[in-house]
Amino acid sequence: MKWAIPQLSKYRQNGMPVDQIVQLDGVMSRNKDIRHITPVHVKGFCTFGAEQMNCHFHVTGELTLPCSRTWEDVVFPLDFESDEIFRWGEIAGEDEQDNVHPVEGDVIDVTPVLEELILLEIPMQVYKEDAQIIQPKNDAWSYTTDEELAQQSEKDEKKVDPRLADLAKYFDQTDE
Repeated sequence: MKWAIPQLSKYRQNGMPVDQIVQLDGVMSRNKDIRHITPVHVKGFCTFGAEQMNCHFHVTGELTLPCSRTWEDVVFPLDFESDEIFRWGEIAGEDEQDNVHPVEGDVIDVTPVLEELILLEIPMQVYKEDAQIIQPKNDAWSYTTDEELAQQSEKDEKKVDPRLADLAKYFDQTDE
């Protein structure tokens, strides 16, 4: 999504509605965990000042991410809102807030901002609904449930190390 600043002057009084579907494949190159992204629907409204544009975006779409347990595909829905400010001219770099973006040249490119907003929405871990089902053990790895671990520790306590068996007999003897 790119807009030329001189062309936006016609929206100065009433503002500009935004309703576009954008393909943001650049997100996948910035985060290798993203397996697929659907076209993103960007809806919102932008107002203009002398040297800035204020936008309110509502972004919806879907990401395909790997399940943290099974590594299978999980569809993660995107649905968030954000307020962003684009500044140009002399005041472009004065304010260093997170949602203020300086514009270089005469074109406002919203695509990198939308990509960054999507990257911020990705959670640390995503789980598939049936991810509790753990795959059976194999030669490379295995797992132990809490119950199995408790049973195993009880058995380990009862066993006496054969190297120390004679020492255990020593304490069983009574002094005569």
